[in-house]
Amino acid sequence: MSLPIVAIIGRPNVGKSTLVNRLAGGKEAIVHDEPGITRDRTYKPAFWNDREFQVVDTGGLVFDDDSEFLPEIRQQAEYALAEASVAIFVVDGQLGPTSADLEIADWLRHQNVPVFLTVNKCESPEMGLAQAAEFWELGLGEPYAVSGIHGSGVGDLLDAVVENLPPVSELEEIEEIKVAIVGRPNVGKSSLLNAFVGQDRAIVSPISGTTRDTIDTVVERNETRYRLIDTAGIRKKKNVEYGAEFFSINRAFKAIRRADVVLLVIDAIDGVTEQDQKLLGRVVDEGRACVLIVNKWDAIDKDSYTMYDYDRHLDDRLYYVGWAQRIYISAKTGQRVQKILDLVDVAATEHKRRVSTSVINEVLEEAIAWKSPPTNRQGRQGKIYYGTQVRTQPPTIALFVNDPKRLNDNYRRYIERQLREQLGFTGTPMRLLWRGKKARDVEDRGSSNRAVRV
Repeated sequence: MSLPIVAIIGRPNVGKSTLVNRLAGGKEAIVHDEPGITRDRTYKPAFWNDREFQVVDTGGLVFDDDSEFLPEIRQQAEYALAEASVAIFVVDGQLGPTSADLEIADWLRHQNVPVFLTVNKCESPEMGLAQAAEFWELGLGEPYAVSGIHGSGVGDLLDAVVENLPPVSELEEIEEIKVAIVGRPNVGKSSLLNAFVGQDRAIVSPISGTTRDTIDTVVERNETRYRLIDTAGIRKKKNVEYGAEFFSINRAFKAIRRADVVLLVIDAIDGVTEQDQKLLGRVVDEGRACVLIVNKWDAIDKDSYTMYDYDRHLDDRLYYVGWAQRIYISAKTGQRVQKILDLVDVAATEHKRRVSTSVINEVLEEAIAWKSPPTNRQGRQGKIYYGTQVRTQPPTIALFVNDPKRLNDNYRRYIERQLREQLGFTGTPMRLLWRGKKARDVEDRGSSNRAVRV
């Protein structure tokens, strides 16, 4: 569904991210008592009455300073306004109008988008209207007195905002795949995002930690929408201090959890590190589909054997995710970047694919014929009666057996390997649930169950 966009604009530390959390009904944006926490623009879903929309948080605008990141932050705000249906200009009611507010107001008057002046931090019902009244001088119409922390006045603001948005019935239905871009700091995640969309969607800098919050970007191709989620670089836990980076990493972990497919970006120069292995372990634990992205491939001296040697390096270090597709790219030059979405399509499809019980049992029957379950020291043999897929995302197959303890790890790996080879599930982890079941219960069901017996 193509949702309209509401952009949140304002100078630093006026409470934009707090208001975003209030509008989106959660605590997704990072809120910390430090100016400049939000640098890129971040998208959060929201709704009010019969309207659904996306709220876009932007970095604090400063026009008279070109120090580090500030020009890029202004550029991000301009991009947000260009795609927005409505802009909410947030000011600080406790400080009153400032010269920076006047400068932003003058800039907004030249933008082709409705602007709603929102006076935040009006926690006192008695003083709120008086605080808001001071902002008439900005010349942007009626100021709305709100409290992002307590929620007072937000309903009146939203009533006015949604009048400029189309109802849900008029929005276009379109499939969406959520794709999280994760990796260590400075491996090229933001550069990859920018290469996808063809513009400076995220601020790119050689300084580690430039991206602090998760950033949602929507890209459409072949009637499919991809929600690309750029995340903060994830360092080793012992190197992370409590503060902005701590919250950023938690948001990155949440992005993995809500994604359909995770793009794990690996630096081709550094190779697979211990931190890459840990990140991939988290992706597997969360049951997310995954594509391995080896970035900075243009910086590697190559011959006819380079890619084969690097494949062996990945196989050795990431042997436990042999099912994950991989691609060698350069986000800087755009080499093979557009092919990534083809791999995402495959992984997303396999992640939610369901296989019939009859097909699963045919695979099990053939696997058992080639290699029977082991027998313990007491002469009791393990038996697999039948299997069935019980859920998707990730594909999960329940195997009903006489006693799970009689099937050792080697045999379980053999069954998983046979299921993987015959059923595919490319790009997604697969989970097997070994459930004990008395043999006589299965016998009572009769042959109609297509039970597989040894």
